[in-house]
Amino acid sequence: MRKFFYIFICFIPFLLIGCEKAETKKATSSVAQLTGFAFAKNDSMPGLAKAVFTVEERLDTGLVWNQDSIMYGTSLKRVVPRFSFAATPGAAFLTFPDTIVSLTGYDTLDFTKKPIYLTIRSSDRTTTKVYEICPTVHQVDPDLYSWEQLCAGIYATDDSEQRVVELDDAFVMIASNGFELHAWGSEDGSTWIDLGAPAGLPAGTKVRQIISSGDTLFYGQDNAVYTSTDAITWTAHSVSATVRTMLLYWNERVWALTGDEDDYELAMFDGSALQMTGIKPDGEFPISDFGTVTFYSASLRDRAMIIGGFAENGRSLNTRWNLEYSRHTQENGGYRLQEFSIDRPQFTSLTGISVISYNDQLLLFGGVDDKMQYFGRDILISEDEGLTWNAADTTKNQLPAVYQARQKQTAIVRDSYIYLFGGQDRTTTYSDVYRGHLNSIDW
Repeated sequence: MRKFFYIFICFIPFLLIGCEKAETKKATSSVAQLTGFAFAKNDSMPGLAKAVFTVEERLDTGLVWNQDSIMYGTSLKRVVPRFSFAATPGAAFLTFPDTIVSLTGYDTLDFTKKPIYLTIRSSDRTTTKVYEICPTVHQVDPDLYSWEQLCAGIYATDDSEQRVVELDDAFVMIASNGFELHAWGSEDGSTWIDLGAPAGLPAGTKVRQIISSGDTLFYGQDNAVYTSTDAITWTAHSVSATVRTMLLYWNERVWALTGDEDDYELAMFDGSALQMTGIKPDGEFPISDFGTVTFYSASLRDRAMIIGGFAENGRSLNTRWNLEYSRHTQENGGYRLQEFSIDRPQFTSLTGISVISYNDQLLLFGGVDDKMQYFGRDILISEDEGLTWNAADTTKNQLPAVYQARQKQTAIVRDSYIYLFGGQDRTTTYSDVYRGHLNSIDW
């Protein structure tokens, strides 16, 4: 009896194994469904494994696609796909134009051969589902700037100076030939209409000093500030100080330079009167042909820069005046003015430049040096908020060949596009319009 019991006990594991095999054989499914797709990490192709794919179920052939394209330049010639299933399939294989591959989980495959189909067969062999695999890679360089000419000429140019401003949802160009003013308007920079001659501005108006708050234009001269909401009809407002030049619109305020070279002071115009700030530049300050730019700094402060231009004595400047606001600063209403070029690397004297803030960088266009030599078609870029400047990589960011080196053009950023308007060189005044765009800025 004991011998029989011992034999029976020894036989139990074999019975259990047989039961397990029987259970495994019965654990089949009629589900054939893909739930996830990805590419395995590849050190030579950073970002490949981060691509997010959507599995879209359809009545017939499903679709696998990625909404955000894989990084430009990534090769899909030798990649390892990863699949997730709702149930363990009985079979799964990829069909390429020239071959069929059964999946092992370690396959290095060429995903540039399209179309690509994944076929899943359920473990009970009753259901089959097919998905098309459509990975997409950016076909354009994200760091490339694309430039195009929108308008060959707004008007028949003469020796006029121009200024383009944004007014409400339109661009407005105002030109002066020294005797009379004229204005044109456009909603897109491509098609322009004649707005007529502005009225109410003083003789000798320097149109390049007209600034915009978005819905109102401002110009200052002598003891008056002039405003307009349509660029044509201007209203004069008498002010107590002498306006030497209009600077910029920044931090929801209109800024002007008052006084003379022996006693300059920055002032703000509140709509009817000048508010003196107590800020007096300690050094040569430009009164004409300077460039301005406003931006929000990495230190989370509102900043503006006034770059280059001509001083009162006619000297061409290489200064970079930095105007900053901090609610923690008590003096001068929280505003501070500092001249960067005193203790930072200098660049050549530049006048007639245009500066914008774009893609977390400052971009500088055009201008001439103190010998009236044109800077060229290259674009200067600052990645440290105006401290240092370098020429842009011309393989990535270069103006069209038809664009001539010039000064006194206007640069404006609207939405994600850069617009360049007009300008002049030694012999020609331009009224053309160009638009540029960084490929990756909207991705």
